[in-house]
Amino acid sequence: HVQLVESGGGSVQAGDSLTLSCAVSGDTFSTLAFGWFRQSPGNERDGVASIGSDGMTRYLDSLKGRFTISRDNSKNTVYLQMNSLRPEDSAMYYCAADSLRYRSLGAVNWDFAGNYGYWGQGTQVTVS
Repeated sequence: HVQLVESGGGSVQAGDSLTLSCAVSGDTFSTLAFGWFRQSPGNERDGVASIGSDGMTRYLDSLKGRFTISRDNSKNTVYLQMNSLRPEDSAMYYCAADSLRYRSLGAVNWDFAGNYGYWGQGTQVTVS
């Protein structure tokens, strides 16, 4: 069973940086793809970035260049580095793990929430 725990959220000023972490339990970490999603009140949950078991990364187009997803297989942790934060980045950020091992999530489906069977509880990011 895969469990995910996010951390690193907080309240920051516009232009600041934050790094979110997602600690993952279980022994299948290296075989799974992971995604970061975000949701603000009244809005749908949107895909922010994903990283495959092979290290392939994908991003929401509007966030390319500001956000970076990475993984450390030795620490069972996924990261989301967020730079030059803007008020519109304020949201609850969720880490999610793919339902299937070794699946390659392509450009058209990496941000489909239904592909992710395991979710963390979320960490709040507020930018003012």
